[in-house]
Amino acid sequence: MRILTTQEKNAASIMQRDLPLTSKPFAAVADACGLNAGQLISLLRDLAKNGILRKIGAILRHQNAGYRKNALVVWSIPPGNEEVAGRAFASLPFVSHCYQREPAFQEKYNLFTMLHAQNNDLSVLIDTMTQLIGNSDYLILESLQEYKKTSPEYF
Repeated sequence: MRILTTQEKNAASIMQRDLPLTSKPFAAVADACGLNAGQLISLLRDLAKNGILRKIGAILRHQNAGYRKNALVVWSIPPGNEEVAGRAFASLPFVSHCYQREPAFQEKYNLFTMLHAQNNDLSVLIDTMTQLIGNSDYLILESLQEYKKTSPEYF
């Protein structure tokens, strides 16, 4: 078990908060840690390499961004085609999340996409996706309620 240094704990503590809304958020975090941006990135990479830091994630507060309709669309993608379909979906501006799930949901649906629309019609977006990959085997799991989004705090 590795013990974190004071500087690592300080950086982790600041990184678990919201990033500052600036053009260079990692530079601002680095400054708060007494580092430059390169040193902070190096420190975070080292924590990840050592299995201490799992990921850095962003939470889209879609309601605040003007997106009123949301749905998780799950796709049945044939084996071997998941990466191509996933990359195609991830390139779409209305898809915030795209990931492969193993084991597959209902033993069939192995690619998950989170869609956000400013109007109430997701069907146009889904039609675009089906044409993009030539596959219309999906389920729509619409968001009915938004729950509080929080991350765990360790420091």
